[in-house]
Amino acid sequence: MLHVDSWKEFLWVCIGFMGQMLFTMRFLVQWISSERANRSVIPVAFWYFSVLGGLVLLSYAIWRRDPVFVMGQASGLFIYARNLWLIHAERRQHA
Repeated sequence: MLHVDSWKEFLWVCIGFMGQMLFTMRFLVQWISSERANRSVIPVAFWYFSVLGGLVLLSYAIWRRDPVFVMGQASGLFIYARNLWLIHAERRQHA
């Protein structure tokens, strides 16, 4: 059972759950896109949900002062942002 000692902690737990929901959305978006294409695809929305969920979860991890969680989310954010950069650079090249 979830136990929180203050409204501040409750708010941060809600923020953590919101980040997890955003992060989970990336899998749903990828799954739906793959089913529609009848092959494995990674849509751009996957990377946006990754960045948004990663930022919110990083904030939560910093508040929790969890160095393992912080490092995991921070390194992931670099990868997600780099993928978006590459996607947009390729689109600019073809435009």
